[in-house]
Amino acid sequence: MQHFIVDMNMHFYKYQGTGNDFIILDNRNWSYTALTTERVKALCDRRFGIGADGLMLLNPKTGFDFEMKYYNADGRESSMCGNGGRCLVKFAYDLGIHKATYRFSAVDGPHEAEIEDDGTVNLKMQDVNGIREYHGDYILNTGSPHYVKVVSDAMDYDVFHKGMDIRYSAEFAKEGINVNFVEQKKPDEIVVRTYERGVEDETLSCGTGVTASALVFFHNEMGYNDVTVITKGGKLVVRYDRVGEDSFQNIWLCGPAMRVFEGDLEY
Repeated sequence: MQHFIVDMNMHFYKYQGTGNDFIILDNRNWSYTALTTERVKALCDRRFGIGADGLMLLNPKTGFDFEMKYYNADGRESSMCGNGGRCLVKFAYDLGIHKATYRFSAVDGPHEAEIEDDGTVNLKMQDVNGIREYHGDYILNTGSPHYVKVVSDAMDYDVFHKGMDIRYSAEFAKEGINVNFVEQKKPDEIVVRTYERGVEDETLSCGTGVTASALVFFHNEMGYNDVTVITKGGKLVVRYDRVGEDSFQNIWLCGPAMRVFEGDLEY
């Protein structure tokens, strides 16, 4: 059984973006410097902890509004999380950091974000240059590495077992890869389900996975694209400019993000 060593009080917040849920800690005063891999994993455990797909710290960062530090549910620091970034921007707003345009630093570099009047959080992702075809499927990096596989029945697909098979296959087992199963409903609408490394399970939504899938399923050969993405946790929109055969700029991940609850924990 997992348990906590009680030597610190923690005030935490729980946020979700289309069902992708996160523990968030306000670390502007460097209060949480003793977080270990084991402790993050325990906090994210859905039976013995708070429960989440990941944990984020909002850190101070010179030249930026804040820094995003992200940990997967397995307790290890991870690559970029799109829905996490959107939730952290909403968290910053709720803390009283109000900006027309937010600028924050993440593991994959600087990001911009905006919050619309209806609460939609728009996050600018890094440019993408390169999509590799692999046995009829696609591999690309949108801040995190993603495998995109086209299926005809996404909502009935065995995402857990099929995703695990790909994630732990010989080529990807060491570094890991996120696996997206995508069904095209309309030229500009897709359904996406994702098996996430680090969580080692399907999540209700994955921002970088949704982004990767939308780039693969462009509907305008060149120029502006606007793709609606249906996930098990809700609807997202990915907007971008296709500027080359496999080059994309001005990529924006757009959707809801909200606080679920907050609380105090001794750990």
